[in-house]
Amino acid sequence: MGLIKAAVGAIGSTFGDQWQDLIQCEDMNENILMVKKTTESGQISKGSRIIVAPGQVAVIYDSGSIVDATAEEGTYNFDQSTSPSFFGGQFGAVFKEMWERFKYNGTPNKEQAVFYFNVKEILNNKFGTGNPIPFQDWSHAIPNQMTGSIMPLSVKVRCYGKYTFQIFDPAVFMRTYAGTEDVVTKDKLVEQMNSEVIATFQNVLNELGNSNHKVPVLELPSNTDEIKQVMDEKVFDEPIRNRGVKLVGFAVESVTLDDDSNRKIEEYEHNSNSMMQQGRVLDVMETAAGNANGSATGFMGIGMMNMASGGMAGGVMQNAFGSQPQPQQQYDPYAKQQEAPKAPAAPAGVKCTNCGATVTGKFCSECGTPVAAGPKKCSKCGTEVTGKFCTECGTPVNN
Repeated sequence: MGLIKAAVGAIGSTFGDQWQDLIQCEDMNENILMVKKTTESGQISKGSRIIVAPGQVAVIYDSGSIVDATAEEGTYNFDQSTSPSFFGGQFGAVFKEMWERFKYNGTPNKEQAVFYFNVKEILNNKFGTGNPIPFQDWSHAIPNQMTGSIMPLSVKVRCYGKYTFQIFDPAVFMRTYAGTEDVVTKDKLVEQMNSEVIATFQNVLNELGNSNHKVPVLELPSNTDEIKQVMDEKVFDEPIRNRGVKLVGFAVESVTLDDDSNRKIEEYEHNSNSMMQQGRVLDVMETAAGNANGSATGFMGIGMMNMASGGMAGGVMQNAFGSQPQPQQQYDPYAKQQEAPKAPAAPAGVKCTNCGATVTGKFCSECGTPVAAGPKKCSKCGTEVTGKFCTECGTPVNN
């Protein structure tokens, strides 16, 4: 049982008068993904004519079995005596696999139908992230004071736009989702896979925000080609492909930042502009990170720029991690070398009255002359006392 392509011009000819039934699907717009077509009797007689339009796949179904299929547009003659033709074009391998899975097993004919699949790219499917999702923005890079490198500014975004998808494996689509329904529309499918689409897009954003791509957050709408490339390379839409459907592309129409992310970027750009040109901080940080003499030496310039700009680098770092300024002085490893704490001064000695040597004890270490006792201090109030009692509090002073 199979399809035999009719000769050009057979329609309307004497040969065309021999057609038994005419089966075609003319109403397959982009909202319709699959349509079941059959005759009033539920049987397709030998010699019936089956028309396949561009962008359609026709699958011949017989009592639970797939007996033939084609993705090549044209007019076909249904012949129950022929073997499967598999005029597949780009779907040839898929159809052969369908035949192996569902090949006709000789059961009596009970129901015959043609299932038409819309294999064109289905456009204008809206998506929105709803809740803000994280994104690493390298266009506002900041210094990592722990590692001596630069790191992206962490922001959160909402994205809205449209995506497209396509049925690429009719057999899997029919087996896992459509079954033998009379009509399957895209609205039902889109509603079911909405969360999978958002998860796919979030994985794409994570990839675009890494150190390999460094796509600026506000330039996401202009990176449609890169979004599609990343999605295909990483197969982020694998859960959707398991239904025989694949995402073809995303078109990001708008990107909005949440309030906290807007505040971070505004502060970053305000302080950057105070240094006469935006982006100079990033240039210095990149130079510092690659400094052959060490990142600490390279980042010394950041400390000087930080002071000149009112603490831009440190302020952005604090905002990036959500920390608040502390009242006590913070250690800065990239600023100029800090002044070491001073050691307590050594006790000043007195001059020996005999030989003039400096004496710190009770006797001169050079000539042994006793050193005249200096004033004593009251053990209670600390006042210098020359007599036997403190003149301030009256406390006795030991000799």
